[in-house]
Amino acid sequence: MHRRFLLLGILVLILSCGKDDKREKEIAEIPVEVRISRFDREFARATPDSLPKMKQEYPYLFPRQFADSVWVLKMNDTIQQEINREVAAAFPDLEETTEELHGLFQHIKYYFPHAPVPHVVTLTSEVDYRNKVIWTDELLLISLDTYLGADHHFYMGIQTYLKKNFEQEQIVSDAAAAFAEKVVSRPKAREFLAHMIYYGKMLYLQDRLIPFKSDARKIGYTPEELDWAKRNEEQIWRYFIEKELLYDSDTQLYTRFLYPAPFSKFYLELDQEAPPKLGQYVGWQIVRQYMDRQEVPLQEMLETDAETIFKKSNYKPKKS
Repeated sequence: MHRRFLLLGILVLILSCGKDDKREKEIAEIPVEVRISRFDREFARATPDSLPKMKQEYPYLFPRQFADSVWVLKMNDTIQQEINREVAAAFPDLEETTEELHGLFQHIKYYFPHAPVPHVVTLTSEVDYRNKVIWTDELLLISLDTYLGADHHFYMGIQTYLKKNFEQEQIVSDAAAAFAEKVVSRPKAREFLAHMIYYGKMLYLQDRLIPFKSDARKIGYTPEELDWAKRNEEQIWRYFIEKELLYDSDTQLYTRFLYPAPFSKFYLELDQEAPPKLGQYVGWQIVRQYMDRQEVPLQEMLETDAETIFKKSNYKPKKS
Protein backbone atom coordinates (compact mmCIF):
# COMPACT_ATOMS: atom_id res chain seq x y z
CA MET A 1 0.00 0.00 0.00
CA HIS A 2 2.82 2.40 0.92
CA ARG A 3 4.53 1.69 -2.40
CA ARG A 4 1.29 2.31 -4.26
CA PHE A 5 0.85 5.76 -2.71
CA LEU A 6 4.51 6.55 -3.37
CA LEU A 7 4.12 5.72 -7.07
CA LEU A 8 0.94 7.78 -7.22
CA GLY A 9 2.75 10.71 -5.65
CA ILE A 10 5.59 10.47 -8.17
CA LEU A 11 3.08 10.35 -11.05
CA VAL A 12 1.28 13.46 -9.77
CA LEU A 13 4.62 15.27 -9.45
CA ILE A 14 5.63 14.35 -13.02
CA LEU A 15 2.29 15.52 -14.42
CA SER A 16 2.49 18.74 -12.42
CA CYS A 17 6.00 19.48 -13.66
CA GLY A 18 4.89 18.83 -17.24
CA LYS A 19 1.99 21.26 -16.82
CA ASP A 20 4.31 23.89 -15.35
CA ASP A 21 6.81 23.48 -18.20
CA LYS A 22 4.06 23.90 -20.80
CA ARG A 23 2.75 27.02 -19.04
CA GLU A 24 6.22 28.56 -18.84
CA LYS A 25 6.76 27.97 -22.56
CA GLU A 26 3.49 29.78 -23.30
CA ILE A 27 4.49 32.66 -21.03
CA ALA A 28 7.89 32.96 -22.72
CA GLU A 29 6.10 33.67 -26.03
CA ILE A 30 4.09 36.62 -24.67
CA PRO A 31 5.37 39.87 -26.23
CA VAL A 32 5.99 42.68 -23.77
CA GLU A 33 8.18 45.77 -23.96
CA VAL A 34 10.22 46.90 -20.97
CA ARG A 35 10.60 50.66 -21.17
CA ILE A 36 13.07 52.04 -18.63
CA SER A 37 13.91 55.70 -18.10
CA ARG A 38 17.04 56.44 -16.07
CA PHE A 39 15.81 59.55 -14.27
CA ASP A 40 18.59 59.02 -11.72
CA ARG A 41 21.17 59.46 -14.47
CA GLU A 42 19.38 62.40 -16.08
CA PHE A 43 19.05 64.27 -12.80
CA ALA A 44 22.74 63.66 -12.03
CA ARG A 45 23.60 65.46 -15.29
CA ALA A 46 20.93 68.15 -15.01
CA THR A 47 21.53 71.90 -14.89
CA PRO A 48 19.20 74.77 -14.03
CA ASP A 49 18.76 75.30 -17.77
CA SER A 50 17.65 71.69 -18.39
CA LEU A 51 15.28 71.62 -15.41
CA PRO A 52 12.16 72.87 -17.30
CA LYS A 53 12.50 70.05 -19.83
CA MET A 54 12.87 67.45 -17.09
CA LYS A 55 9.81 68.78 -15.29
CA GLN A 56 7.85 68.49 -18.50
CA GLU A 57 8.99 64.92 -19.10
CA TYR A 58 8.58 63.73 -15.47
CA PRO A 59 5.83 65.93 -13.99
CA TYR A 60 4.96 63.27 -11.37
CA LEU A 61 8.45 63.63 -9.83
CA PHE A 62 8.24 67.39 -9.36
CA PRO A 63 5.44 68.35 -6.94
CA ARG A 64 4.03 71.76 -7.77
CA GLN A 65 4.44 73.08 -4.24
CA PHE A 66 8.23 73.04 -4.62
CA ALA A 67 9.87 75.96 -6.42
CA ASP A 68 12.60 75.40 -8.99
CA SER A 69 15.13 76.70 -6.48
CA VAL A 70 14.56 73.56 -4.37
CA TRP A 71 15.63 71.32 -7.25
CA VAL A 72 18.63 73.51 -8.11
CA LEU A 73 19.80 73.25 -4.50
CA LYS A 74 19.36 69.49 -4.70
CA MET A 75 21.48 69.34 -7.87
CA ASN A 76 24.30 71.11 -6.04
CA ASP A 77 23.94 69.27 -2.75
CA THR A 78 27.11 67.31 -1.96
CA ILE A 79 25.22 64.38 -0.43
CA GLN A 80 22.99 64.09 -3.50
CA GLN A 81 26.06 64.25 -5.71
CA GLU A 82 27.66 61.40 -3.75
CA ILE A 83 24.45 59.37 -4.12
CA ASN A 84 24.56 60.04 -7.87
CA ARG A 85 28.14 58.78 -8.10
CA GLU A 86 27.49 55.63 -6.06
CA VAL A 87 24.39 54.72 -8.04
CA ALA A 88 26.18 55.32 -11.35
CA ALA A 89 29.01 53.03 -10.23
CA ALA A 90 26.68 50.28 -9.00
CA PHE A 91 24.29 50.48 -11.96
CA PRO A 92 26.25 51.30 -15.13
CA ASP A 93 23.48 49.39 -16.89
CA LEU A 94 20.35 47.49 -15.89
CA GLU A 95 20.75 44.49 -18.17
CA GLU A 96 20.04 41.78 -15.58
CA THR A 97 17.22 43.73 -13.93
CA THR A 98 15.67 44.48 -17.32
CA GLU A 99 15.69 40.80 -18.22
CA GLU A 100 14.03 39.88 -14.92
CA LEU A 101 11.43 42.66 -15.28
CA HIS A 102 10.67 41.31 -18.75
CA GLY A 103 9.98 37.91 -17.21
CA LEU A 104 7.82 39.45 -14.47
CA PHE A 105 5.76 41.46 -16.97
CA GLN A 106 5.24 38.38 -19.17
CA HIS A 107 3.92 36.42 -16.19
CA ILE A 108 1.64 39.28 -15.18
CA LYS A 109 0.25 39.46 -18.72
CA TYR A 110 -0.44 35.72 -18.63
CA TYR A 111 -2.38 35.79 -15.37
CA PHE A 112 -3.72 39.37 -15.57
CA PRO A 113 -4.08 40.07 -19.30
CA HIS A 114 -5.72 43.46 -18.77
CA ALA A 115 -2.99 44.78 -16.46
CA PRO A 116 -0.94 47.49 -18.22
CA VAL A 117 2.81 47.08 -18.52
CA PRO A 118 4.21 49.99 -16.51
CA HIS A 119 6.81 52.49 -17.61
CA VAL A 120 9.82 51.82 -15.36
CA VAL A 121 11.55 54.89 -13.95
CA THR A 122 14.71 54.56 -11.87
CA LEU A 123 15.57 57.35 -9.45
CA THR A 124 17.18 58.11 -6.10
CA SER A 125 15.30 58.87 -2.92
CA GLU A 126 17.92 59.67 -0.28
CA VAL A 127 17.70 56.01 0.81
CA ASP A 128 13.97 56.04 1.52
CA TYR A 129 13.89 52.31 2.25
CA ARG A 130 10.20 52.40 3.17
CA ASN A 131 9.43 53.19 -0.47
CA LYS A 132 12.01 51.22 -2.40
CA VAL A 133 9.51 50.37 -5.13
CA ILE A 134 6.24 52.13 -5.99
CA TRP A 135 3.84 50.59 -8.52
CA THR A 136 0.98 52.64 -9.92
CA ASP A 137 -1.21 51.63 -12.87
CA GLU A 138 1.15 53.20 -15.37
CA LEU A 139 4.46 53.57 -13.52
CA LEU A 140 6.96 51.44 -11.67
CA LEU A 141 9.33 53.68 -9.68
CA ILE A 142 12.54 52.05 -8.40
CA SER A 143 14.87 53.81 -5.96
CA LEU A 144 18.28 52.51 -6.95
CA ASP A 145 20.01 54.01 -3.92
CA THR A 146 18.20 51.43 -1.78
CA TYR A 147 19.85 48.54 -3.67
CA LEU A 148 23.57 49.29 -3.39
CA GLY A 149 24.42 46.21 -1.31
CA ALA A 150 23.86 45.47 2.37
CA ASP A 151 27.37 46.55 3.35
CA HIS A 152 27.28 49.92 1.60
CA HIS A 153 28.36 52.81 3.82
CA PHE A 154 25.13 54.69 3.10
CA TYR A 155 23.34 52.13 5.24
CA MET A 156 25.38 52.50 8.43
CA GLY A 157 22.93 52.81 11.29
CA ILE A 158 20.15 50.94 9.49
CA GLN A 159 19.26 47.66 11.19
CA THR A 160 20.59 44.47 9.61
CA TYR A 161 17.15 42.91 9.17
CA LEU A 162 16.29 45.76 6.81
CA LYS A 163 19.51 46.28 4.87
CA LYS A 164 20.04 42.57 4.18
CA ASN A 165 17.59 43.08 1.30
CA PHE A 166 19.22 46.23 -0.07
CA GLU A 167 20.67 44.14 -2.91
CA GLN A 168 20.21 44.47 -6.66
CA GLU A 169 18.98 40.86 -6.78
CA GLN A 170 16.00 41.94 -4.66
CA ILE A 171 14.63 44.57 -7.07
CA VAL A 172 12.33 42.34 -9.11
CA SER A 173 11.13 40.47 -6.01
CA ASP A 174 10.16 43.80 -4.47
CA ALA A 175 8.44 44.79 -7.72
CA ALA A 176 6.44 41.54 -7.74
CA ALA A 177 5.46 42.13 -4.10
CA ALA A 178 4.33 45.67 -4.99
CA PHE A 179 2.13 44.30 -7.78
CA ALA A 180 0.74 41.64 -5.43
CA GLU A 181 -0.33 44.38 -3.02
CA LYS A 182 -2.43 45.85 -5.83
CA VAL A 183 -4.36 42.65 -6.60
CA VAL A 184 -4.64 40.82 -3.26
CA SER A 185 -7.42 42.21 -1.09
CA ARG A 186 -6.53 42.97 2.51
CA PRO A 187 -8.50 40.95 5.05
CA LYS A 188 -11.41 42.60 6.82
CA ALA A 189 -11.19 40.19 9.74
CA ARG A 190 -8.63 40.81 12.48
CA GLU A 191 -7.97 37.13 13.24
CA PHE A 192 -4.34 36.05 12.94
CA LEU A 193 -5.24 33.28 10.47
CA ALA A 194 -6.86 35.75 8.04
CA HIS A 195 -3.68 37.83 7.95
CA MET A 196 -1.45 34.77 7.64
CA ILE A 197 -3.43 33.67 4.58
CA TYR A 198 -3.34 37.21 3.15
CA TYR A 199 0.46 37.18 3.16
CA GLY A 200 0.40 33.58 2.00
CA LYS A 201 -1.58 34.67 -1.07
CA MET A 202 0.92 37.47 -1.73
CA LEU A 203 3.84 35.06 -1.58
CA TYR A 204 2.10 32.40 -3.65
CA LEU A 205 1.44 35.04 -6.28
CA GLN A 206 5.19 35.61 -6.38
CA ASP A 207 5.59 31.85 -6.94
CA ARG A 208 3.63 32.33 -10.14
CA LEU A 209 5.00 35.71 -11.23
CA ILE A 210 8.71 35.21 -10.55
CA PRO A 211 9.33 31.44 -10.59
CA PHE A 212 12.93 32.23 -11.55
CA LYS A 213 13.57 33.75 -8.11
CA SER A 214 14.43 31.73 -5.00
CA ASP A 215 11.99 31.35 -2.12
CA ALA A 216 14.43 33.29 0.05
CA ARG A 217 14.27 36.28 -2.30
CA LYS A 218 10.47 36.15 -2.44
CA ILE A 219 10.04 36.42 1.32
CA GLY A 220 13.17 38.49 1.92
CA TYR A 221 15.09 35.86 3.91
CA THR A 222 18.72 34.90 3.83
CA PRO A 223 19.24 31.26 2.74
CA GLU A 224 20.00 30.45 6.38
CA GLU A 225 16.74 32.00 7.57
CA LEU A 226 14.76 30.06 4.98
CA ASP A 227 16.48 26.85 6.05
CA TRP A 228 15.57 27.57 9.70
CA ALA A 229 11.91 28.11 8.76
CA LYS A 230 11.80 24.84 6.80
CA ARG A 231 13.46 22.84 9.58
CA ASN A 232 11.17 24.24 12.26
CA GLU A 233 7.85 24.48 10.40
CA GLU A 234 6.27 21.71 12.48
CA GLN A 235 7.34 23.31 15.77
CA ILE A 236 6.11 26.74 14.65
CA TRP A 237 2.71 25.31 13.79
CA ARG A 238 2.51 23.41 17.07
CA TYR A 239 3.17 26.66 18.93
CA PHE A 240 0.41 28.48 17.03
CA ILE A 241 -2.05 25.67 17.80
CA GLU A 242 -1.11 25.16 21.46
CA LYS A 243 -1.31 28.90 22.15
CA GLU A 244 -4.65 29.08 20.27
CA LEU A 245 -3.42 31.91 18.07
CA LEU A 246 -5.19 31.17 14.79
CA TYR A 247 -8.44 32.91 15.68
CA ASP A 248 -6.93 35.39 18.11
CA SER A 249 -7.59 39.00 17.07
CA ASP A 250 -4.76 40.54 19.12
CA THR A 251 -2.98 42.84 16.65
CA GLN A 252 0.28 42.36 18.54
CA LEU A 253 0.49 39.03 16.73
CA TYR A 254 1.09 40.92 13.49
CA THR A 255 4.16 42.58 14.98
CA ARG A 256 5.38 39.32 16.48
CA PHE A 257 4.95 37.07 13.44
CA LEU A 258 4.00 38.98 10.28
CA TYR A 259 5.89 42.25 10.00
CA PRO A 260 9.61 42.80 9.23
CA ALA A 261 11.66 42.64 12.42
CA PRO A 262 14.98 41.30 13.68
CA PHE A 263 13.25 38.02 14.59
CA SER A 264 9.88 36.44 15.32
CA LYS A 265 8.80 36.71 18.95
CA PHE A 266 7.79 33.43 20.58
CA TYR A 267 9.03 34.76 23.94
CA LEU A 268 11.30 31.74 24.13
CA GLU A 269 15.07 31.24 24.09
CA LEU A 270 14.94 30.41 20.37
CA ASP A 271 13.79 33.94 19.49
CA GLN A 272 17.31 35.11 18.62
CA GLU A 273 17.59 32.24 16.11
CA ALA A 274 14.14 32.61 14.54
CA PRO A 275 13.80 34.69 11.37
CA PRO A 276 11.03 37.31 11.19
CA LYS A 277 7.69 36.91 9.42
CA LEU A 278 7.20 33.25 10.31
CA GLY A 279 3.44 33.81 10.23
CA GLN A 280 3.85 34.85 6.59
CA TYR A 281 5.94 31.76 5.93
CA VAL A 282 3.32 29.41 7.39
CA GLY A 283 0.51 31.21 5.55
CA TRP A 284 2.50 30.68 2.34
CA GLN A 285 2.75 26.93 2.96
CA ILE A 286 -0.99 26.74 3.69
CA VAL A 287 -1.82 28.44 0.38
CA ARG A 288 0.66 26.23 -1.46
CA GLN A 289 -0.94 23.08 -0.06
CA TYR A 290 -4.41 24.41 -0.89
CA MET A 291 -3.40 25.02 -4.51
CA ASP A 292 -1.71 21.62 -4.75
CA ARG A 293 -4.87 19.89 -3.52
CA GLN A 294 -7.58 21.98 -5.19
CA GLU A 295 -5.92 22.99 -8.48
CA VAL A 296 -8.20 26.01 -8.84
CA PRO A 297 -7.40 28.99 -11.11
CA LEU A 298 -5.13 31.60 -9.58
CA GLN A 299 -7.80 34.32 -9.67
CA GLU A 300 -10.27 32.07 -7.87
CA MET A 301 -7.78 31.42 -5.08
CA LEU A 302 -7.13 35.13 -4.65
CA GLU A 303 -10.87 35.70 -4.13
CA THR A 304 -11.34 32.75 -1.76
CA ASP A 305 -11.71 33.53 1.94
CA ALA A 306 -9.04 32.50 4.43
CA GLU A 307 -11.19 30.00 6.31
CA THR A 308 -12.02 28.05 3.14
CA ILE A 309 -8.39 28.00 2.06
CA PHE A 310 -7.28 26.80 5.48
CA LYS A 311 -9.87 24.01 5.75
CA LYS A 312 -9.47 22.75 2.19
CA SER A 313 -5.69 22.90 2.32
CA ASN A 314 -5.71 20.12 4.93
CA TYR A 315 -2.46 21.79 5.95
CA LYS A 316 0.17 19.60 7.50
CA PRO A 317 3.57 21.16 8.25
CA LYS A 318 6.59 19.50 6.77
CA LYS A 319 8.66 17.57 9.27
CA SER A 320 12.34 18.41 9.51
